[in-house]
Amino acid sequence: MVVTGMSGGGKSVALKTLEDLGFYCVDNLPAELLPEFVRAAAHPERTEQKLAVGIDMRNRGDLAKLPDWLSAVGAMGLEPQLVFFDAADAALLRRYAETRRRHPLTHLGLALADAISLERQALKPLHALADLVIDTSELNVHQLRHRVITELGLTLDSSLSLLFESFAYRRGLPADADFVFDARSLPNPHWDPRLKPLSGRDPEVQEYFEAQPDVVEYLAHVAGFLETWLPRMQSNTRSYLTVAIGCSGGRHRSVYLAEALAAHARERGWTDVATFHRELD
Repeated sequence: MVVTGMSGGGKSVALKTLEDLGFYCVDNLPAELLPEFVRAAAHPERTEQKLAVGIDMRNRGDLAKLPDWLSAVGAMGLEPQLVFFDAADAALLRRYAETRRRHPLTHLGLALADAISLERQALKPLHALADLVIDTSELNVHQLRHRVITELGLTLDSSLSLLFESFAYRRGLPADADFVFDARSLPNPHWDPRLKPLSGRDPEVQEYFEAQPDVVEYLAHVAGFLETWLPRMQSNTRSYLTVAIGCSGGRHRSVYLAEALAAHARERGWTDVATFHRELD
């Protein structure tokens, strides 16, 4: 499966969803390496291996040749599927305004709206070639995951989809949060020059937090609360639930806690568990 589309259209969430479903995922693969990658990954001994590759405007290759590379994959006896994730310009502008990420074409000196317009024009051939186009303009993360699963005919075992989302308070609370926890009182590695450029996903930052008694205690209290109440939410005919954790910058404390709580949930038997870091993803 080749995942493509507009920057900010939901490709990262889609790839994470596919990874949760057992796909071997690679993002931003140079497009000309697609046949070689598939040839190496689709080994005869790995007949059950499902592959997903993200290819978009960040790519260094000539995207106009993607049909040829897809044909080369088809010649191997496989059936590649191209899925295009789209969103209205207004939705893309809003999403970029809510994060610190830069559009991949702003390095050309373009305003964001112009960068989106140029990207849309450049991706028109892929949009026309796509086997499936998913419009994410009105979808939140839960809804997008559900749409990916249903549109692609995939299945998950859990009846309750859990999302652990990190965010920065200075950019406002996530609109779809069910539980919100404030981590701003915890030790902040932002003030350590060695840790400042890293995030809560990096081992060095994780080791820092694991050595902080306040963080260990906070994590235990929140995990205990969720162990008690998540099963009751599941029995309340809910399909989605978002646990949001905020800190000042949304980079260290909240990210670490979101990942740790997601791992704890998986250990407790929840199968449909995802993380989303608003200020990073």
